[in-house]
Parts: sequence; C-alpha cells; structure tokens
Amino acid sequence: MDRRDFLALTSAAVLGGVAAPAWGQTSDLADLAMAEAIARVRRRTVSPVDLVRACLARIDAHDASLHAYITVTRDQALAEARTMEGEGRRGQWRGPLHGIPIALKDNIDTAGVRTTGASRLFEQRVPAADAEVTRRLKQAGAILLGKLNLHEFAYGGSSTVTAFGTMQNPWRRGHVTGGSSGGPGAAVAAGLCYASLGTDTAGSIRMPASHCGIVGLKPTYGRVSTRGVMTLSWTLDHVGPMCRTVEDTALMLNVVAGYDAADPTTANVPIDDYTRALRTPTARLRVGLPQRAFFDNLDVDVADAMQEALGVIERLVAGTADIDLPPTGAPNRVWAPEALAYHAKWLAESPDKYQPGTRQALLNAKTADAAQYVLAVREVEQARRDIVKAFSTVDLLITPTMKTPAPLLEGGPPGGGGNNNAVFDIFGLPTISVPCGFSRLGLPIGLSISGAPWAESTVLALAAAYERTTDWHTRRPPLS
Repeated sequence: MDRRDFLALTSAAVLGGVAAPAWGQTSDLADLAMAEAIARVRRRTVSPVDLVRACLARIDAHDASLHAYITVTRDQALAEARTMEGEGRRGQWRGPLHGIPIALKDNIDTAGVRTTGASRLFEQRVPAADAEVTRRLKQAGAILLGKLNLHEFAYGGSSTVTAFGTMQNPWRRGHVTGGSSGGPGAAVAAGLCYASLGTDTAGSIRMPASHCGIVGLKPTYGRVSTRGVMTLSWTLDHVGPMCRTVEDTALMLNVVAGYDAADPTTANVPIDDYTRALRTPTARLRVGLPQRAFFDNLDVDVADAMQEALGVIERLVAGTADIDLPPTGAPNRVWAPEALAYHAKWLAESPDKYQPGTRQALLNAKTADAAQYVLAVREVEQARRDIVKAFSTVDLLITPTMKTPAPLLEGGPPGGGGNNNAVFDIFGLPTISVPCGFSRLGLPIGLSISGAPWAESTVLALAAAYERTTDWHTRRPPLS
C-alpha cells in the first residue's frame, strides 16, 4: 500500500483524530515530566525526598494491579534522597539528574540490588557491579527506585511471560503493555518513576512505549553501552530511554550515550547535546514514508491517528515522499542462536526454572546451524550498509509504531500486536516512538520517527516539534 492508498482508505477520519477520554490533569508530583521535576529540585521548591515519596505512594497504590516492579528499593532510595536533599541545600549538585527517582528494566545490572531477568533462574541473583548505563545514571545524580518487570529475559513482545506477575496496561486493565520492556512502559506511564531504561532487540522499547502512551527511543546500534545488560542478541541488542516526553528522553540520552571502551558493541562516534537539538528547526527536513507493508492492515483507529499525525508532520517539514527500504533477513535467524548461546549452560542445568514459552523458544533455536547463522549476521551487516543509501533523498522516516492498539491479555494476537519495529533493529537506526492518539477504548497509539545512523539529534528535533504541536503526551492514565 502506498501513501495515496493509505490516505484514501482513511479519508473518513474525523478531523482531530480519535481523542482520549477527557480525564482531568492532576497536581500530584508523581505526574510531573522529569524536566519539570529537575527544575523544581534546582529551584528548591520540592526536594528529592518529596519526589521519592510521591513515586512510592503511587507504587503502593497501584503496583499490586500493574505488576510493573519486581524489586522496590524503598529504604535505599529514601536514604539517598535525604543525602541529596542536603547536598542541594549546600549547592552541591551531582549532575543533571540530581535527586530524580528512576527505575530500570530488570535485565540491567545494579550493584547490590537483585537483577532477575524476570526469571526464577535468577530470582536471587545480586550483581557485584553496575551495568555501564547504571553507573552513568548514578553519576548524574539519579536515584534508583527499583527494578522493573519484563518479558522473561526480554525474549518476547507481550510481557505476559514472567515469574513476577503479568504486567497490566495502565490505560485499560486486561490489555498488554507490550514488551519486552512492559514494566518500564507501565511504570513511566502510571507515574511509578520519572524515567526508565529499556532494551530493544525487535521493538522492545518502542512497542510498550506505543501501547502505554509514552516516549521510547532506540538509539543507533553502538550509541549506548550494553555492558552489564543480560544478552538476548549481541548483534541486535540496544539500550535506550523510556520517558513521558521527548525532552526527558533527550536528558536521559545525554547521560547514557557514549563510547564504552570495555564494550565491543559500542562505537567511538561523537555525541551531541541532545537537549539543544530539541529546538533545531525542522522546516528543511525531508520525510520518507516507507512502504513494504508498514501501512498495510492497520487497525482503523491507528489509521485515523496516523492520518492526523501525517497532517501535522507535513506542516513541520519541507515535504514527504514514498520510499522503499532495502531488504533485510529475518531477525530471528540472528537472535535465536545468539540467545541460545548465552543461555546454553543454564538451560542444560536448570531447564525447569525457565517459563515454558521461553524454554521452548530457546530449544527451538537448536535447529539453526552455523552456516545459517553466519549468513544471517552477514545479511544484517549488509542491511546496515544499504540503509545509508535511503537517506540520500530523505532525512527521516515515519511509520506507525504498532498496527493495532494494545491487544487483550487473553485471546489477543501473540506478541504485542502488529509489530512494525524489528526492521529498525536490523538496520540499527535511531528510532523514537511518540504518542499520537488514542483508540476508541482509550488505548494509546504511537508514531515512529527513524533517522540515519548517529542522527539521534535529527530524530529528536522532529519528535519535539511534533510534541509541541500536539498534546497527546500530556495525558495520564485513569488510575483510580
């Protein structure tokens, strides 16, 4: 389907798209965007202790039904907040995230705090060292509130397979959060923390971002260290921010992006000030609309939201054009053998400690042979070279993040429902999902913007311009 066909099929959409129910805004501190929380801490109108208590109160009130957290570091977070409160009174600021409560997906190592991968296999695993991204966040002054639930070992897109309770969509219980970063998606959307990091191998940041109505960024492959993060696929794994706004996302990326000499997957490529990029003019940007079935078989509410979003985008840029992307191989031919290699020892020793679905997926990978795997990795390398040519005529690509809103937990399609994302992991492109509407059931819908390798600043510039023109990011789930 090309863009003209897509617009023709959605021409009946009502101007303004499908709106979310008009739930009232709240003055609760837990609902602040992170940038505003940072500003208030710096002005000393709120303290880090206030922010931690606000998030803990929200966790106590709602996490029993959401199952977003696996571990809450309550006492540790409050003690750290009191220390930072005192430092702030003395004008001693640790970094740009001083006193801000965040939580991390529970496949990212945290020294002294258990990191489980949402599996009984690692139920009592306590790392001795932080992952590199954890270290950078702590150095910037972030306070760790705890560890967030996920699809076991990040090997799935629904977040229904976990040893710690099926995650529920905060916008409508009984629907998936998307995965595998379902805990971060639910926690950020519901105000259980101000920001998080997720991991993305086939859409695992952007799927829950879309389904939970938040912003999720998968940076360029190699932009952010994966050292100290449980591996699903060395070739395809990415780590990136999950936040309420594009500005918050840029703030988080400023902290975690950059070369890690101890991580062979990172690249020594200069990084930008991503917050400065938010005000970059977009009027000269050229936007490509990839075909290859990205716009085929969209849910009617997604199609309506995309039509409205494209109308907004067209007013912000120089123009849009249909574009074809180079072919890619099937990503499972890469991630399945790599996941099996990572888990082989534990799978042989303790197969009963894996959830049945995860165990079977790993066992299925045994059918791959070495030649197939080598060819699949070569296809990824070739695709990452070929995709650069697509940006000779456009600066950015626009796609629906997901083809459907969040499906039902019971009886819905496998995975997150209409995943449009895995191809961008193969290409290794920086890709962001931003809220762009709601379904008739009040479920969020996401718009994806992808850029050339290392062009996170360009992606963030258009995402920020779109966000300033719309108000979808200001909506909060009806938690009561």
